[in-house]
Amino acid sequence: MTDATRLHQIAPGVHMWAPDGVDTWGLANCGLVHSDGEALLVDTPYTPALTEDLLAAARRATGTAAVPGTVVATHANGDHTWGIQCLTGSEIVATDAALEHQCVEPTPQQLHALVWDSDPDQPLGWYFRRHFGKFDFSGIRVLPPTTTFSGRHDLTVGRIPVELHEVGPAHTVGDLIVHLPEQRVVFAGDIIFSGDHPCHWAGPLDRISQAAERILAFDPEWIVPGHGPLMTPDQLRTYISYLDDLSDQALLLHGQGKTPIEAAHILIDEDRYPGLGLPERLAITLSTEFRHLDRDTARPSLVEPFALAARIAWRRASDTAASA
Repeated sequence: MTDATRLHQIAPGVHMWAPDGVDTWGLANCGLVHSDGEALLVDTPYTPALTEDLLAAARRATGTAAVPGTVVATHANGDHTWGIQCLTGSEIVATDAALEHQCVEPTPQQLHALVWDSDPDQPLGWYFRRHFGKFDFSGIRVLPPTTTFSGRHDLTVGRIPVELHEVGPAHTVGDLIVHLPEQRVVFAGDIIFSGDHPCHWAGPLDRISQAAERILAFDPEWIVPGHGPLMTPDQLRTYISYLDDLSDQALLLHGQGKTPIEAAHILIDEDRYPGLGLPERLAITLSTEFRHLDRDTARPSLVEPFALAARIAWRRASDTAASA
């Protein structure tokens, strides 16, 4: 699934931990910033076992056995935060609003039940087992942040200045991005996906596009997405064009009375966005976008959009098997 050798240097004192997270769920990118004996992690992997792999790689990169003193959570999704329990005593920094998402995120125990207690002969059970069955969620404790902020929060790691900028609600209600001005690196969290369609839970798409534009305004050399390969500014501009076009298509299809799953099928069948993996995620992002267009302010379910995505993936897998 991954290994501990995937921590590589982007700039002096700045590393990216990049599991092979394309065309699958749960394998998030993480970051390591270190200087003068101090270290900070940007996000943690999904499980304690994966986090121990990251920490082993961090020890080799920094030449110290010390646990990083600070963890910055770009948002509260489990695949970016559930490994934090391995960093006992570290400061955990997130936005104030991240606490709100943490309240609606399925717990590790609930996700374990969705993976193993759902019927694998039905789309949702099949989909959860296919993408999440490789993770061990047993014994995970979800820890809240110890430091929260709104707007902007600055800190230093040794001699490296670190800027945290709140950009949510966007992917979730509590997103932040990490800007390293001297290294010209931005850790974008799940504001940015590379190689796959994104899935967005808060939205609307205009907010996500605006957050991506803020990243460009920092004039970075490299952008670390939440999932997938490292990106250049030109690649980010292409991604923003995708977000803007998807927003336009959502408005059009919603106006035609389509449901989110019908709209997703239309965009997939016409191959509007070739080359991106996990096209079933369109049903999730369109569900979020349609809620905004409907002015629906009720607290959303995070499982119901998964069911729509699972139905699309099930159909595509069945079609592929039939044509083989």
